[in-house]
Amino acid sequence: MTNNQILIKECIKQEFKENNSFSTENDFFEFFASSQALKNYNLSDDELSSGLIGGGLDGGCDAIYTFLNGDLIKQDQIDTIKAPKGATLVFTIIQAKNTISFGEDAIMKWKTTCSNLFNMSNTLDDYSDRYNERVIDSFRIFRDSITKLIRNQIKVQILYYYITCAEEVHPNVRMQAEELTSTIKSIYPSAQVEVKFLGADDLMELYNTSSEININLALADQPIALGNKVDYVALINLSTYYKFITDDSGMLRKSFFEANVRDYQGSNSVNSAIAETLENRKDEDFWWLNNGVTILAEKITPITNRELLLVNPEIVNGLQSSTEIYKYFSTHIDLIDKDNRNILVRLIVPENERVRDNIIFSTNNQTAIPKSSLRVTDAIHLQIEMYFKTRGLYYDRRKNYYKNQKKKATDIVGVSFLAQCLISIILQKPDFARARPSTLLTDDDTYIKLYEQEQDLEAYYKAALLGKKNTVSLIAFF
Repeated sequence: MTNNQILIKECIKQEFKENNSFSTENDFFEFFASSQALKNYNLSDDELSSGLIGGGLDGGCDAIYTFLNGDLIKQDQIDTIKAPKGATLVFTIIQAKNTISFGEDAIMKWKTTCSNLFNMSNTLDDYSDRYNERVIDSFRIFRDSITKLIRNQIKVQILYYYITCAEEVHPNVRMQAEELTSTIKSIYPSAQVEVKFLGADDLMELYNTSSEININLALADQPIALGNKVDYVALINLSTYYKFITDDSGMLRKSFFEANVRDYQGSNSVNSAIAETLENRKDEDFWWLNNGVTILAEKITPITNRELLLVNPEIVNGLQSSTEIYKYFSTHIDLIDKDNRNILVRLIVPENERVRDNIIFSTNNQTAIPKSSLRVTDAIHLQIEMYFKTRGLYYDRRKNYYKNQKKKATDIVGVSFLAQCLISIILQKPDFARARPSTLLTDDDTYIKLYEQEQDLEAYYKAALLGKKNTVSLIAFF
């Protein structure tokens, strides 16, 4: 084996020993491979695990995920799903084998499985004897999403990831991939279909990519420094801001907006006005007509008098403006570096978690937002986080905060995971918890019973501990 093959194998072996959620190293490899392939989506460990469907009757699919504009979609979100015109729906299928070669069998299975389950004239439940429930449910999410959004003129991408510890792809395997692409294109002619092979070199490169984001931000002029010069108010050129919020592939950096409690609201009156300002009011500076954005960071370091280095920036207010700016320049590529207008930006390093939560709550509470969206800023969730931390668990109020600090996956407790445990144990409603993982905290009565009646913090800890001690999740156990 090559050095990279030896090293990635050793990496997988060591990480498997630290993770007690998988019974075999091969099962863990499916999780590991998915986490590397989908690294840009910034998924939590719970979200990654929710897509693992491998096992008996999996049709060659070890994991399946559906994304809408970069956000993971689950079945309980379909009824309320919304998207602006031109949004991108991505269906991702992963086959991960802890071997040192790529074989033709995996792609041949994909041909059959996808021919059966992508064809909307076929009834999915008719294949329940041939494919397991999780496979059928995953294809149902995609089919229901594309049906629900048919009038939104969405773009569809179907991506296959074949992941092993191999070094080369045999020409016969590539030919099978080309045939698969043609087969799927015949079912969805307008879709972008691609098969990606990830081997040992690719896995090592992805694994060594730092999870900490350090990014330079150029300013239009010298900023106003407040207090001890840790916080700033500044103007940033619109083109510069567009580059700041997009990655190398030109996609919106979703990780920047994880703490923004308000989702993009589509073509409502406010966003239409922002779009109209960008398109037609070019004689007036944008910041005169817009409230601007608020960016929090773990650290801000001045590089020059017109450039700052931001560590792990979070755009906690300004998603609507940011998305409209992204859409504007995405359709006017020729105007990048030519638009002289600016946006107002507040850059803050919060002193502690309480201050951070207060900033998020206050900057998002000036117009109507469902209270459920702000719930992770409630004091009880900070108390749970602090209590867990003293006992070796990490409550992931800030998505992937502890994952990025290299804490063990078995020690991290997601917000939805804890809610599922509480609903299963305290309310005795495991079916409800399992069926609605994405919307558990939106039900006011349930939330009050679980979080707003002075519950003993030890009860939260024991519920999480019980959930974590099961190899399969507590919800599956019930």
